[in-house]
Amino acid sequence: MGGEGLLNERIGEIVISVIVPIYRVQLFIERCVRSLFEQTLIEGVEYVFVDDASPDNSISVLKKCLEQYPERKDQVKIITHAINRGLPAARNSGLEVAKGEYIFHCDSDDYVEKDMLEMLYRTAKEEDADIVWCDWYLSFAQNERYMKQPAYLTANEALRAMLGGAMKFNVWNKLVKRCLYVDNKITFPSGFGMGEDMTMMMLFAYAQKVCYVPKAFYHYVKINAHAFSQTYSAKHLEDLRYNVQRIVKFLKEKYGSTMEKEIAFLKLEAKFPFLISDGNKGWYQLWTEWYPEANCYILQNKYVSLRSRMLQWCAWKGWFGIVRGYYWLINRLVYGVIYK
Repeated sequence: MGGEGLLNERIGEIVISVIVPIYRVQLFIERCVRSLFEQTLIEGVEYVFVDDASPDNSISVLKKCLEQYPERKDQVKIITHAINRGLPAARNSGLEVAKGEYIFHCDSDDYVEKDMLEMLYRTAKEEDADIVWCDWYLSFAQNERYMKQPAYLTANEALRAMLGGAMKFNVWNKLVKRCLYVDNKITFPSGFGMGEDMTMMMLFAYAQKVCYVPKAFYHYVKINAHAFSQTYSAKHLEDLRYNVQRIVKFLKEKYGSTMEKEIAFLKLEAKFPFLISDGNKGWYQLWTEWYPEANCYILQNKYVSLRSRMLQWCAWKGWFGIVRGYYWLINRLVYGVIYK
């Protein structure tokens, strides 16, 4: 069944709203836009581009590219922020005008396989799923890694796996029913960008049925120097703490004490990057200061590898020489040479 046949009984309806925040991506956005406009799912898709006061030529590139796809013109909305409001606010602006049955978020420096929307939507309808997720590619300048995701039968199992670190809570490899956002008044944390995609956990908490597609469709690009996730600052750390606390508060209100262990896992995962950043003692100090109450759960988190648990355990014991050696071996050799 082709993309058009999938919609024979729903002509005129918008089944997927694709939300694309735009900020300083002029070198990447053309590839992103082409991958979206060339989707095999033709009818029933709307594209919501949110110009977050981008200071470069990103929007000009977008409009020039749109001219080459006249059949998509009536499916496109461009929203403009007068000032830069950040990634979460841009996602929220897209959600405010989205009309689709499902929401798909795509970051404008990434790109997707041409059958992504069709395959995720087909699965969602066949399985009557509120959320569908898939595998993805971690794409570098010269090569890429296939990032396989786990499969879970229930939304609760998937939620616990995201808290534990076994499953990524990224927004961009998931198709989500818009009613989950609307009915439960779920929005992204405007003004608090780092960790904003933890919001996906809230959606899983309300989902009735979920499904996994064991194929990679999304290319997450790691060569954009301006990408939000590529930098850490005092503001980013503040944002991360805010978003962790936001999810912790939500989980305690919804589940009481039944998620205590998984909440500890979330805190451990939030500070884990400090151990593999750049071997700087300042990051190790931050790891020590953040969420010490969660450290006693390190060895219990079977969602992550034994290697990750042992690295955290060494940090808990103050053996940062071992931690630093791990950084030089894995980050500098594997990611600095092999995946470059």
